[in-house]
Amino acid sequence: MTATAMPRRLRTLLVDDEALSRRGLELRLKVAGDIEIVGHCSNGREALTAIREHRPDLVFLDIQMPGLSGFDVLAELQPHELPMIVFVTAYDRFAVQAFEARAIDYVLKPVDDARLAATLTHVRELVEQRAAANERNQLVHLLAELRGSGEIEAADPGSTQNAPNWLPISNGRETVRVPVEAIEWVDAAGDYLCIHASGHTHILRATMREMENLLDPRLFQRVHRSTIVNLTRVKSLRAHMNGEYFLRLEGGQELKLSRTYRDKVEYFLKRPRAH
Repeated sequence: MTATAMPRRLRTLLVDDEALSRRGLELRLKVAGDIEIVGHCSNGREALTAIREHRPDLVFLDIQMPGLSGFDVLAELQPHELPMIVFVTAYDRFAVQAFEARAIDYVLKPVDDARLAATLTHVRELVEQRAAANERNQLVHLLAELRGSGEIEAADPGSTQNAPNWLPISNGRETVRVPVEAIEWVDAAGDYLCIHASGHTHILRATMREMENLLDPRLFQRVHRSTIVNLTRVKSLRAHMNGEYFLRLEGGQELKLSRTYRDKVEYFLKRPRAH
């Protein structure tokens, strides 16, 4: 007689600024035998900390929260940090169509039991075969559709400055001037780049090569085919058993240093910290 295999329990984090919403979702999820609630978060900052600490399999993420929104949270996460995301939203039909076009899971507020059950079925089907990098690309594309994406304004043709002190990022009629020294890291997601600076993530259409050519190589180095890091923000270096390394930044983010760029390990170990 063979024992029946127990279903894998999905370690799940609930993120919503409304305590009643979190409690109501928890009660519904308790009916499912394979869901284990590992934490509650009331804002985006708490969510980032909890995701990095608990490494959940699944996060129910409210989009509309004060401070960091659900979109801001996912834009901060690296592929290796990214759990399965189910958005909890009160958005209108336009946004829902964007979710559906990207095959991204969502539940509408107030949460419907039948819809939640269908979402969990989909999550169970995907959890063993998911590709985090591809999923993050889909999520960033969704952000670009819903919030818009910027582009770097062309430099003044008469300028002799090779590496600018500011990046002027235009988005529609608005141009945001991002101080280059405030950029912590830049990563690629499909056709887009995410520029992480001063707690904000700017999404724009550009290539890694364009960004690499624009930034001062004395301050910014490629550490992965899809990641550029500000060297002054690197706090520590951690070796992994598979030959890769992880860079920890001052803000607590961990970025993968791939085997291709292992020649830079000594540089990170010996380079004096900037003050």
